[in-house]
Order: sequence, then structure tokens, then C-alpha cells
Amino acid sequence: MELGLKDKVAIITGGTQGIGRATALLLAREGAAVAVAARGRERLEQTAAEIRAAGGRVAAIQADVSKAADCKRLVAETVQAFGRLDILVNNAGTSATGEFAAATDEIWQADFELKLFAAIRLARLAIPHMKRQGGGRIVNLTNIGAKQPRAKSMPTTVTRAAGLAFTKALSKELAPDNILVNTVCIGLVRAGQHEAKAAKTGVPVEQLYATMAKDIPLGRVGRAEEVANVIAFLASDAASYVSGSSVNLDGGASAVL
Repeated sequence: MELGLKDKVAIITGGTQGIGRATALLLAREGAAVAVAARGRERLEQTAAEIRAAGGRVAAIQADVSKAADCKRLVAETVQAFGRLDILVNNAGTSATGEFAAATDEIWQADFELKLFAAIRLARLAIPHMKRQGGGRIVNLTNIGAKQPRAKSMPTTVTRAAGLAFTKALSKELAPDNILVNTVCIGLVRAGQHEAKAAKTGVPVEQLYATMAKDIPLGRVGRAEEVANVIAFLASDAASYVSGSSVNLDGGASAVL
């Protein structure tokens, strides 16, 4: 399927690992120029080199999107590098979960800054550029816990639920400007944090993934590339009538739509 991404410009936050890296590589293969944002310089350069080696156009921008100044600089440097901005993928985030009593104000604040305020600030900065060229796409990464929170899942499930509300409200406001806003709600996906856990506990990583998959109807943990495929679709011309939607990408695990 022709996605119509050639010569589009995309920002991907958290773009050097897992879902972000897979999304950057895929969008670049489809002809988009990508601005990859992350805090670590070494991984940024590695990801950028991989994209360039495959013939893609990339700007590696070191930024901590939990900081307002870095968000502003990220958008400015992207537009300076490529002359426009069409797609924003708000992917940066970690899974911060635990008992409610153990979550301090500082933990809550840090999670809101990274997952919700980063998306708010970057959208605010990106929207004027999208409006000038007649439209755009914003894809927010959330998770299925935002719809069906479990015990000891805060602050992540709360900040992700806020991300769902932000997506829906913004989609309605921006529809007249042809800026489409959607969210991908992920379940269990292979990631570096799981590999680190396996290494720390001495459990083979495939054994860990098999244990994690026992309650997933498809019988396995998802891959970052599978999430990237859905993000690329939502960012593309093929999804021109999709806005305000949340797509569960969880192997059928969630009990809610």
C-alpha cells in the first residue's frame, strides 16, 4: 500500500529505542524525513547512522522532552533542518508503576511532565506549522492500562488516561484544519526494560517473554515493528478519515475496545 509519506517531515520522540526507533526507520523507508529525539547522544548517532545508511533523511536532536525549552528547540531545529513539519509522534515515556502510597509528588510530577506535558507542549508548537501547510498528523502513544487500570499501576495509568482525553479533545478541535489526532494503546511489547529485567534476574529473555504472554490471546508479546506499522498507517494518507481514535495493539489482551 502506498502510504503517501514521501517528503513528509516527522518528529519521533523517544526515537532511539524500541517503538520509537522502529517508527523512525519505517517512516524513513517510506520516504519521510525524520527528526529523532532522545536524551542519549550515543544512541541518537547510532540510530541516525542506521537511517542514513539505508538512504533516509534524518536529524538527530538531543532533547529531554520533559523540559519545555527542549520541546521548543526540538520543533525549531526540525523545521530549520527540513523546512516543514507534517507528523508528530509522541512516543517518549517509561512505565512508572507501583503502590500508590509509595508514589511521591516528585514521581507523579515527573510522569506528567514526560508523558502528558511533553505531548501538550510539542503539539502546541507543531500545530501552527501543520496549519500553514493545510494539515498534519499527531499520534500519541498510550497503553491499554489507561482504559482498564489495575492495582499498583500508578502513575502511568493515570497519565496515559489523560493522554486519551487529550487525544480525543484535540482531534475535535483540530478537525477543521485537517490535523488528525489519534492514539495507539499498546499492551506488552518487547522492549529494553524487559531485557534488562531478564538480565538482572538471570532469567533467559525468551522465558520471560513466554511468561508475560500467558494471558495474551495471541500467545506472544508484541514487537516494536508491529506498533510502528500502525503508527505509520495513522500518519499516512491511507488514514485520511481516521481521527480521535484509539487503536488497541495488545494481541487481544484488553477486555475493552
